[in-house]
Amino acid sequence: MTALVGNCMTTAMGVMPHTDYEKALDLALTMDIPFWPQLPKVSFYEDMYVQITENFPGITVDMGAQKIFFDLDNFYNGLEEYFENIDNPDYLSITPDYSAVYHGFLKRPSLDKYYAIRGQQIGPISFGMKITDKDKKPIIYNDEVKQFLYDFMARKFNIQFRQLRERNSNAFVWVDEPGLQILFGSFTGYASNVAKKDFHKFLQDLEGPKGVHLCGNPDWSFLLEDLDLDILSVDVFANGPIFTKYTGQLKAFLERGGILSWGIAPTLTEELEAESLDSLQTRLEDMWNYLDTRGIDKRLVLKQAWLAPARCCLVNTDGTGSVEKSFAIVRELSARLKDKYGLD
Repeated sequence: MTALVGNCMTTAMGVMPHTDYEKALDLALTMDIPFWPQLPKVSFYEDMYVQITENFPGITVDMGAQKIFFDLDNFYNGLEEYFENIDNPDYLSITPDYSAVYHGFLKRPSLDKYYAIRGQQIGPISFGMKITDKDKKPIIYNDEVKQFLYDFMARKFNIQFRQLRERNSNAFVWVDEPGLQILFGSFTGYASNVAKKDFHKFLQDLEGPKGVHLCGNPDWSFLLEDLDLDILSVDVFANGPIFTKYTGQLKAFLERGGILSWGIAPTLTEELEAESLDSLQTRLEDMWNYLDTRGIDKRLVLKQAWLAPARCCLVNTDGTGSVEKSFAIVRELSARLKDKYGLD
C-alpha cells in the first residue's frame, strides 16, 4: 500500500464538457491533484473509449459515424505488427492525434509543484463489454481477445504512468470502470468469479498506486476487500447511503492506508441547483459521523479523504457552467473542512 495522504485535498473526474481544451486544463489545474481532462466534445479521439484503441489490432475508428468497430480476422492479422512493436514505448503511448489535451497537460509548467498529478484510462471490463464484433458480441467474451485486451491495457496504462511520473514523482493513474456496476448481473455472459480473478490479475500488472473510479453502485465488498486498491473514487452524492453501510470493509480499507475520493458535488444542473455548500457539507459530514458511530474514527476518514465532483456530465444545457460551479464548490468545501479540522 502506497503512503498517499488525503486531508480533504481536491481532484475530479476525467471527462469534462468543455470545447476549449486550454480552458479545461486551466480548470483541472485548480484542483490540489490536477489531471488531464478527456473532452469528447472537442473530438471523438478525446473520448475515453477511443483513446485506448490506438494500435489495438482489429479495431478501426469511424470518425464520421463516431463508432468503434472490431473485426476478428483483422485482429489476428494485426498481431504480428503489434508484437514487433510491443517494446517500443512510443507505439503504445497516447499520441497527440488521440489526445491533444494529454500532451497539452504534459507541457504545462510547474506540475511538480502539486502534491500529485493524475491520469486516467478506461478499464478492460468496461471497454471489453462495450466494443463488439460484427455479430454484436462483446469482445471480452472471446477468451483470446480478452487475454490480449487485459495485457494491452496494462501496457498502455504503465506507459502513461511513467510519462506522468516524469513530471511529478507522486503521479498516478486510475482505472475508469463504469462497467463494474453491471458486471455481476445475471444477464452478462462474463462469469463473476472469472471476471473478479481477471480484474485482480490486471491490477497486479499495473505500476504505481492502484486506483479505480466509477460513478455507479457495484459490489463494494469486491472493490474494498478483494483488490488491494490504494484509491477508490466513488459518487457518494448518489450512492453514499449504500456505500457507507459497508463499515467493516471500509474500516479495513482505511486502516491499511486506502484513499477514498468522495464525489460529493453534483454536476447535473437540476441536482446542483437543489443543493448549497452548506447542504453538501452536512450531507458529507453526516456520512462521516455515521461511520464514526460504527467504529471508524472520523480523524482516520479525514486523513484518507479526497473530495471531488460526483460524476462526469456532458448533457447540461448550460455548457460548462454547472461543471465549473461543481468544481468551485468542491474547492470551497475542501477549504472549509481543512480549516474546521486543522488539516494541512
